[in-house]
Amino acid sequence: MKENLTYDERKKALRYIMFLKEKCDGSINACGCADGRPQCQCTSKVEVSSPTKSLEALMLSCDIDAKEDRYVIVTDIPGAFLHADSNEDMHMILEGTIAELIIKLEPSLYRKHIWYTQKGKLMLYVQLRKALFGTLQAALLFWKLLSGTLQEWGFTIIA
Repeated sequence: MKENLTYDERKKALRYIMFLKEKCDGSINACGCADGRPQCQCTSKVEVSSPTKSLEALMLSCDIDAKEDRYVIVTDIPGAFLHADSNEDMHMILEGTIAELIIKLEPSLYRKHIWYTQKGKLMLYVQLRKALFGTLQAALLFWKLLSGTLQEWGFTIIA
């Protein structure tokens, strides 16, 4: 994979970040995401902004819901961004332990794409096919998927 990427593509590849947190019961919770900070330099906010309710609008909506005694439901969609397909060629570089773990999943597929830094650190470039938390486009891609699906089901989006 590294050989197929141009210098600019390798330079723009996002790093993978993993956060580990110990829960109260002693188990470990892991959350991985892309380090999308380098994208800020070459992407305008207009291209990647998803519609977001202002704090004032949210508070007003909550006030109306309470006043009218409305029943409100809040939900979480696990791995929400991963439901949305990426709309551009985006690459990520996996380093060290996470690269080793990915290679263990399918050695015959990934082993030929690994390479080592001068200090001996294992590296692997991958292409993102799904929106990944941390990338600038992820929220917009998921919003488009969610709103489109809701419209297909007969819901109306009110601006």
